[in-house]
Amino acid sequence: MDCAWFETRSRTEGETLMDCLTEFLLTDWVYATVSVVVVFVILLNITILMVWLERKIVADMQDRLGPMRAGPFGILQTVADGIKLLFKEQIMPSRAEKWVYLLAPAIAVITAFLMFLVVPIAKPISVLINGQIRTLDFVVMDLNIGVLYILAISSIAVYAVVLAGWSSGSKYPLLGGVRATAQAISYEAAMGLSLVSVVMYSSLADIGGVNNGLSVSHLVELQSGTLENIFGGRAAFLLKFVPAWNVWPLIIPFAIFIIAALAETNRAPFDLAEAEQEIVGGFHTEYSGMRFAMFFLAEYVNIFTMSAVGASLFLGGYHFPPFDGLVGWLGVFLSFGVFITKVMAIFFLFIWLRASVPRFRYDQLMTLGWKRLIPIGLVWLVASTLVLGVRQFGFPDWVPFA
Repeated sequence: MDCAWFETRSRTEGETLMDCLTEFLLTDWVYATVSVVVVFVILLNITILMVWLERKIVADMQDRLGPMRAGPFGILQTVADGIKLLFKEQIMPSRAEKWVYLLAPAIAVITAFLMFLVVPIAKPISVLINGQIRTLDFVVMDLNIGVLYILAISSIAVYAVVLAGWSSGSKYPLLGGVRATAQAISYEAAMGLSLVSVVMYSSLADIGGVNNGLSVSHLVELQSGTLENIFGGRAAFLLKFVPAWNVWPLIIPFAIFIIAALAETNRAPFDLAEAEQEIVGGFHTEYSGMRFAMFFLAEYVNIFTMSAVGASLFLGGYHFPPFDGLVGWLGVFLSFGVFITKVMAIFFLFIWLRASVPRFRYDQLMTLGWKRLIPIGLVWLVASTLVLGVRQFGFPDWVPFA
């Protein structure tokens, strides 16, 4: 029995069917397809867990019980809500632009999943297959422009909200779409400035990786080990206990990123695009059933993705010094656990802010974006450019104390 039914060649002598099948599964297009399916399944299940966690945590902060009847500890409540929306009647407004109205939820879901494809979720592992060493990278697309890809996809995502508001044929969704446009433009710039700081700082530790300077996997790999490896000196003994994560020297860009991520995902206290006290449900007022569920799913996938991006670029991704030296599948599983723990920590911060901070007025939202975050990001960028330049090249000759 040969493998010609899924490969153009036959098995070599001594090659088992399992070896042949494994090699087939690791071909580029099959590996990419399987990776996309796995990521899709992970994000769907993570969304169920995130909705349940948010409800339980917010309920605890407000001295309530939260979901408690559907399944153990109410964890199946989200599944019940999804089934209900799946079978609920879908109503289309008479004045809606039909095709744009139907396209908007699809854009929201597709862009939410696309953004996650460049984020590594575990450390790579080398496996021996048919006498050849193959490296399994636990990232769907390791683009050398990964950071630009994230910014580009997040910019496209706002079209879903804008098109949903415009195509509904109602004034309240239109107001929500207009608000979302201004909000996205304001905070996209601040987020971009925070990510530029990461790229600049990481360039100091980059050795021979100029072509991968914007790759998310590459930026994660540069955060392995401890600060002792980077700074050393007299404080080497203390620094060997501190992970070499970007958050320590880039705490201000990290804060800017978190605030901008809240605004980009329309989360409280920046959920002006769907403020129920002012514009009913905002951009999705006229959506019901599964179309509304698609916006709901996209929101939580975006939250998870933004948390994953923050964990990867600022908190070392899947790196944790005590586990960095582990090899084999044990190291893979532990690194995945580290990555999920960091993502959930940022998600908990999102929940905490939602339960603690009241919604901003729209003028406060714009003021924070244009008059606070962007100027602070620019000042930080200029200052860090000077510091990093002096550290790498020294003071110029015309400086008296150089």
